[in-house]
Amino acid sequence: MRWRYILYIVGTLVLFLGFSMLLPLAFGLYYGDRSVPPLIKSIGLTVSAGALLFMSFRKRREENIRQREGMAIVAVGWTAVGLFGALPFYLASDSWYFVDAFFESVSGLTTTGATILTDIEVLPKGLLMWRSFIQWLGGMGIIVLSIAILPFIGVGGMQLYKAEVPSPVPDKLKPRIRDTAVILWKVYALFSVIEIALLMLGGMTFFDAVCHAFTTMPTGGFSTHNDSITHFGSLYVDVVIIFFMIMAGINFSLHYQMLRGRPLAFWKDGECRFFLAIVGAFVLLVTLDIVRHDVYVSLGESLRYGAFQVVSMITTTGYATADYEQWPAMSQVILFTCMFLGASAGSTGGGMKCLRILICFKYCYRELFLLLHPRAVTSIKIGGKTVSDDVMRSVLGFLALYVGLFIITAIVLGGLGVDFVTAFSAVAATIGNVGPGFGSIGPVENYAHIPYAAKWVLIWCMLLGRLEIFTVLIFIVPEFWRK
Repeated sequence: MRWRYILYIVGTLVLFLGFSMLLPLAFGLYYGDRSVPPLIKSIGLTVSAGALLFMSFRKRREENIRQREGMAIVAVGWTAVGLFGALPFYLASDSWYFVDAFFESVSGLTTTGATILTDIEVLPKGLLMWRSFIQWLGGMGIIVLSIAILPFIGVGGMQLYKAEVPSPVPDKLKPRIRDTAVILWKVYALFSVIEIALLMLGGMTFFDAVCHAFTTMPTGGFSTHNDSITHFGSLYVDVVIIFFMIMAGINFSLHYQMLRGRPLAFWKDGECRFFLAIVGAFVLLVTLDIVRHDVYVSLGESLRYGAFQVVSMITTTGYATADYEQWPAMSQVILFTCMFLGASAGSTGGGMKCLRILICFKYCYRELFLLLHPRAVTSIKIGGKTVSDDVMRSVLGFLALYVGLFIITAIVLGGLGVDFVTAFSAVAATIGNVGPGFGSIGPVENYAHIPYAAKWVLIWCMLLGRLEIFTVLIFIVPEFWRK
């Protein structure tokens, strides 16, 4: 592999990250808070490091990135931006250990939303904005953003797109991959601006509205308040955020089709129907369950809180408006299941993705059908198109790796002193990029008490989940390193 070339592109990403710190710096200067010195230092270090990599390893113009190089750029790039994204936190106070700053940064960039902060509201405005902004950048993918720029420096982006976009079959909306990336980001930015406006109409300050839009659209879940969305105590705010969480959990190519005047694209897409059907069924079941156990005084309240928690979990956003650990067992099991299912492919959500689950269900049904009709010739179809054997193998391999890594990593956490419930839910919450879980990392707790060694394991889980497992695990395959 051309490592000089890889480091050159990673330098471009780090350079971009450094300049992106100017936004939280502007907020810090406006509010005159103590985030300004660490942000200035972080910008200087990040831009310098990015420029050094960019200039030192710059080579002649290249047109193509090979598949292995695309995977290496994505894995190394995300790790690098996670490291440099931790600098504002680490330099802000002597009380930050680097593993905690790195954990918070990776949690933001991977849109996991797990936090080590015991008191979020003590952070200055500039750091709160940075915490939200890195989720917004990570939501659609800093790599996807970069492929809109890389052609100008002579780098093709299809291999990056395949390695980064969380979908078994990436949706290429335009013949040129850069045009596809630009379209996706325009849709993403448009929804963010609309949400900011609607949240401000509901009484949020401009700062809170921007921060929460920046963490809703990427299904990230970081809030500027200790009690998350509960702080606002507004049914209107809850409904707006539920709507945009669902929008963020749907394949963004469908939003583009809708904006092009094809609103029926949502209904025609089999995965979208499957996703919305699961959301509707789980909301109904949870609402009836908490009504049956008199958790809330009215059906309306049960629907409000039940719907919010289900949508937040299945889209892997991680916001909370209720302590669901106080709910009945069936509701908790449903929420735990949502952590694995995840949102649609091509969305900003994490988890296994509904498309993979739908393909797996159809595969299992076909196997049962063939037991009764062994001579029948059948195929698996999604949206009227036959699923190829390559995609089928990829889906089954992904699901097997996902479950296997979940079990192995939970055992490792148990060995590091984490209790049974917390170990399993922490792995599910980080590899699924959800954030809060059960046990000692529930909706009213955080990850501060997790042992340092376990935090490194969970950082790895967050990267695994965000980069769809294969891109990270490929580094341990001996053939990857052979010429």
